[in-house]
Amino acid sequence: MSTLLIIYHSRTGGSRQMAKAAATAASQECDTRLLQAAEAGPDDLLAAGAYLFCGPENLASLSGQMKEFFDRCYYPVLGKLNGRAYAQMICAGSDGTGAARQLARIAQGWRLREIQAPLILCTHAQTPEAILAEKSIAPAELARCADLGQALGAGLAMGMF
Repeated sequence: MSTLLIIYHSRTGGSRQMAKAAATAASQECDTRLLQAAEAGPDDLLAAGAYLFCGPENLASLSGQMKEFFDRCYYPVLGKLNGRAYAQMICAGSDGTGAARQLARIAQGWRLREIQAPLILCTHAQTPEAILAEKSIAPAELARCADLGQALGAGLAMGMF
């Protein structure tokens, strides 16, 4: 199981850009699958050796699509992912910690092993117009996502995870 599974949801493009940057870098190190949350299922989780979850924070929580992915997959894989590595990336307007805490609690229930603190990128979108607008993540921020993807991929390829 040397596949890194990157699961994301994005409504305005920020999380999609983050996930793609991580996937591009990770694919240089190991087999990498990039799936939207709506497309991912329990079999995808079981076939992977490590995970990178990426989504936006909406109203201080995970986006509905990310939460629905976890709701749909939680019990079918419960007790079958123990000890596998994961990391998370959150695209937030201001804070991101609410979504990160929620995701970490789900991962704790699956007994996943966090290999890095959450990577939270802030878009500073604070008005309804800015929140709903298509996002453009700065190259320096995308480089942080790529670094995380590459590190996860390398660790998985070396058998660290």
